[in-house]
Amino acid sequence: MNNISVLGCGWLGKPLSISLLEEGYLVKGSTTSTDKIETLEKLDIDAYLLNIAEFEEYYDFLQSDILIIAITSKDIDAFENLISQIQESTIQKVIFISSTSVYPSINRVMTEEDEVIKNHPLAEIEDLFRKNNFFETTIIRFAGLFGAERHPANWFKNQKEIPQPEGFVNMIHREDCIGIIHNIINQNCWNETFNACSNDHPKRKDFYSVAKESKGLEPPKFKQETVLKWKVISSNKIQKTLDYEFIYDDLLQI
Repeated sequence: MNNISVLGCGWLGKPLSISLLEEGYLVKGSTTSTDKIETLEKLDIDAYLLNIAEFEEYYDFLQSDILIIAITSKDIDAFENLISQIQESTIQKVIFISSTSVYPSINRVMTEEDEVIKNHPLAEIEDLFRKNNFFETTIIRFAGLFGAERHPANWFKNQKEIPQPEGFVNMIHREDCIGIIHNIINQNCWNETFNACSNDHPKRKDFYSVAKESKGLEPPKFKQETVLKWKVISSNKIQKTLDYEFIYDDLLQI
């Protein structure tokens, strides 16, 4: 398979597309902004202006072997329309980027076998792909995303109080996101659901204190909460299945 379409060339999709080009794939990439078309084309990405919420015709964009969906939309109707078009296209494999936000915070380690939050839109969209028999789908539930300009020190600005200081951090670096996607494609690992999260889970008060200090910012303020709510995301399955080792696995040292 040589052709890959990346739906959503943003913070993750753009560097992912560049990395796929470097591996010899022909890459189509989409954006919702006309201003970004020229930028993508200069990178040798075949650029398309697409917004699934507008229920457009995606025929040319979907003339690929693999589709990677890296958008933040939770529009169930729009995804139903997209899936109906994928069924009529040349797409054989799909990677759907989901989130570990589908899991409730019930004070324990969460694996892919655990139940997700009822009526969570991302979980409903996952099921749309999972139940489809026209193509194969692997779902990746990424934890909190960081890397490059997305630095945790810049979150909770203006001394906004950070909730659950005694809770635990679930994060993954962009380079690990890209590495995992490459491994799924290269190892032909389809019809799976994976959590993807660093193995390091420092307390939120420690993580954000170190992050702010690393950028020379004022120490963060934390909410004083009596009820503790947390979850720890396990990535054991993806590490064993893909034999994957995280590049950034010590969050307090990054």
